[in-house]
Amino acid sequence: MFDRRGRALIWRAEPFRQRLPKEKSAMTTQDQTERTKSNRGFAAMDASKQREIASKGGKAAHAQGRAHEFSADEARVAGRKGGECISRDRAHMATIGRAGGRTRARNHR
Repeated sequence: MFDRRGRALIWRAEPFRQRLPKEKSAMTTQDQTERTKSNRGFAAMDASKQREIASKGGKAAHAQGRAHEFSADEARVAGRKGGECISRDRAHMATIGRAGGRTRARNHR
């Protein structure tokens, strides 16, 4: 049997076996339980400090002309392009429509 690109599909009579975790080799220098987390870096900062640094980065990018903001027209074109791409899959569109119809019917009661 072949897929739509002409590639052969492999069918297995038995289900895939679950992979067992690999045993640790003797070459391992540290065990996972021995490792400790360090409180360094961006992720360890509190949220307000992260937001402050990210804001500075965004302002610098805009000042250098490297940042891009979509205009309404650009956003419209991008949305149309994505919609055309996703609507090619008719089965997916039918599933979306069916789910929307059921939700609307449930909310209408």
